[in-house]
Amino acid sequence: MTTVVVCAGGPREELCSFEPFKERKDVLFIGADRGALYLIEQGIKPHAIVGDFDSLSQVEYDYVREHTNDAQRFHEEKNETDTDLALLKALTYGPTDIVLTGVTGGRLDHYEAAVRSIYRLQIEHPHVILKIINHANLLQFLVPGTHTILAHKQYRYLSFFAHEQPIEDVTLRHVKYETTNEQISLGSSRFTSNEIIGASGSISFSQGICLMIRSID
Repeated sequence: MTTVVVCAGGPREELCSFEPFKERKDVLFIGADRGALYLIEQGIKPHAIVGDFDSLSQVEYDYVREHTNDAQRFHEEKNETDTDLALLKALTYGPTDIVLTGVTGGRLDHYEAAVRSIYRLQIEHPHVILKIINHANLLQFLVPGTHTILAHKQYRYLSFFAHEQPIEDVTLRHVKYETTNEQISLGSSRFTSNEIIGASGSISFSQGICLMIRSID
């Protein structure tokens, strides 16, 4: 099992905590553009840094370059975002999980691009769990099937939204508001702010793509 944490260059205050990952031996870190500097500031040596690094001065780039054995620098004029390039790099490690942070709280176009990239890669790589995490939220796309959701003291609230098409035959169990074979329609906010009862809850559905967001109180 390998988890890859990708840190992009959004506002520092929006980053997830790196402490749970720093304690694990199965975690690799990738810095995307200014995210490389954020990792080093946290005492983390990135396994790779990726991007055009246009947000760094030459002195800062030289600094982050000295703290990794794998630096890939691209021209500013390119089709992929720095985050896209870092996610593609993460996939080369054959991970079971990819955690992306540093893409919320700043430019909305960067956030939207990151969400779309996570969605696309989740469809293309269903065996990999992809998440966006910041200081207060966890975002993840779910494909049809049954998903067990472990309770987490940090993420009290649990919300589900339809992405691109309605979600069919939605059954929720071991949550405050249970459902059986219902639909989450596009534009619906009805499935917002549920809560897990006990050690874990579950969602199952037969069709559609579910955007799950877990949030702190």
